[in-house]
Amino acid sequence: MSAKILLGCIADDFTGATDLANNLVRAGMRVVQTIGVPAGPLDAQADAVVVALKSRTIPAAEAVAQSLEALRWLQAQGARQIYFKYCSTFDSTPAGNIGPVTEALMDALGTDFTIATPAFPDNKRTVFKGYLFAGDVLLSECGMQNHPLTPMRDPNLVRVLQAQTRRPVGLIDHAVVAEGEAAIRARIAALRAQGVGIAIVDAVSNADLLRMAPALADLPLLTAGSGVAIGLPGNFGLAPSGQAAALPAAGGLRAIVSGSCSVATNGQVTDFIRQGGQALAIDPLRIAAGVDVAAEALAWAEARVADGPVLVYSTAEPAAVRAIQGELGVEEAGALVERTIAAIARGLVQRGVRQLVVAGGETSGACVQALGIAQMRIGGQIDPGVPWCHAVSDVAPEGLHITLKSGNFGTPDFFTKAFDLLQTQA
Repeated sequence: MSAKILLGCIADDFTGATDLANNLVRAGMRVVQTIGVPAGPLDAQADAVVVALKSRTIPAAEAVAQSLEALRWLQAQGARQIYFKYCSTFDSTPAGNIGPVTEALMDALGTDFTIATPAFPDNKRTVFKGYLFAGDVLLSECGMQNHPLTPMRDPNLVRVLQAQTRRPVGLIDHAVVAEGEAAIRARIAALRAQGVGIAIVDAVSNADLLRMAPALADLPLLTAGSGVAIGLPGNFGLAPSGQAAALPAAGGLRAIVSGSCSVATNGQVTDFIRQGGQALAIDPLRIAAGVDVAAEALAWAEARVADGPVLVYSTAEPAAVRAIQGELGVEEAGALVERTIAAIARGLVQRGVRQLVVAGGETSGACVQALGIAQMRIGGQIDPGVPWCHAVSDVAPEGLHITLKSGNFGTPDFFTKAFDLLQTQA
């Protein structure tokens, strides 16, 4: 790439990467998302690059190693600032991975201070007095306490992050944020003088995020959900532009695959079926028994996809998920479903699908890898945090449109709305 990039981003899952890229595009940055760490420079011009890793729930040491590899590549592209992106629900366990990755990046960058805030008000994720809210309830009451891999039972982010880090964790509360850039900078200086290395930052509105952004311009490293991104392009002199989101025209067949068990995705599956959509549920226990569920699903889809979008899903209520995990084990149950849905996604594209919705962070990671996607151009927003993208696949060399939806994101009618919007965007 002939030009140096301005902002280098490391995301801990694939949907989170597109969530971040979406906000940067909306604020005027041209963004390329890579699937994993590229082997060499990018061909396309970009203001920001988001390196999408699948590191949210792997062992902390592996997450650190992958993140440091991404950092080295981004530094080689000339990135002026680094952004470590995690979920707006701060998905992690007492062992990590948010804390260990943050500290490893701080060490590598030689910085003694960074901020942490998953706030994303557009998706009803807010932080107040260090407590994370999802909508009108604390994080621990929104359904995330039942997450199969990273159950979030403590909404106090200072406590959650302190359990994962050796550096003291502090707070920049809303009273400071509301006063703007000078007050935030003064609070950062005071915390640094006290030996605090990481500060949770309150934000309950986009105005808070925009006030925050200029105060963060000089920090080598930012860690956050995608919300903080809305104010960062302005630090580099960029303004919103429709050209940043331009994608090729859309065509081909349409399909949805879903491996998320979140409350939001359960509602989206229900809404799609209620509206008369063709849908097929797959059973992890049949996969474990050796049945070729992917072949069955593809045969089912092939007979229907010409008539409209089809949905193949493993989405289930928390009680059903626990029962399956109890029989197969947590990791094996998840891996079985991911591999199967990824095989279905590849088969659908081989059969002519060129508009593909993927629901679920882990599922999205498996699907883009199965499709052989290395880079994606980021387009227009469907719902907050979820854009359409355009990518070249080894089974779609002319390209396909794909959206990677975090399990918790999107309105109930997301699946049908996504295809409608693509016709007007691309």
